[in-house]
Amino acid sequence: MVASLAFYLFAIITVAASVMVITARNPVHSVLFLILAFFNSAGLFILLGAEFLAMTLIIVYVGAVAVLFMFVVMMLDVNFVELRQGFLDYLPIGGTVAFILLAELAMVLGGWIISPQAASSGAAPIPADLTNTHAIGRILYTDYLYLFQGAGMILLIAMVGAIVLTHRRRKGVRKQVIADQIARRPEDTIKMVKVESGKGI
Repeated sequence: MVASLAFYLFAIITVAASVMVITARNPVHSVLFLILAFFNSAGLFILLGAEFLAMTLIIVYVGAVAVLFMFVVMMLDVNFVELRQGFLDYLPIGGTVAFILLAELAMVLGGWIISPQAASSGAAPIPADLTNTHAIGRILYTDYLYLFQGAGMILLIAMVGAIVLTHRRRKGVRKQVIADQIARRPEDTIKMVKVESGKGI
């Protein structure tokens, strides 16, 4: 009974926070709701007995990714109004990608409905003498090694792309140019003024 109440509580808060992430007008509020969704998702993982995934969700996503989002939003002063102006230009591409993702999800769900034993056959049994963390590590680095490394490469490309987009050229933003600072000469920046006594500048 207690587990069922905890599940419904975590699930309701997670869904509500997820909706607020995409509907909040203030980007900072969206990040805060995202952190709330992560915490409640971690609670759901604990109820399922996957404590390793719960701690990973809190340490990695809340402690690093969400905080990084917060710093990017608050420190870089990104003009979100200007970014939203080109929304209609990318709508066909975004709609195509969304349709493909929905079709893939429908195929997965359809496979489970057509073949109910597919879900049970895909689950690897956990040996009694291994912890949850040890079992996940053994499966990841044996059965799914190439997929795991591929996911790491995709995340690396996404990180590089985010850095490139963040450091795009914008008007009115001053940037440090090391070469110009090294090549600067004193006579280009210093002006010697001889001030007569009692007259000032």
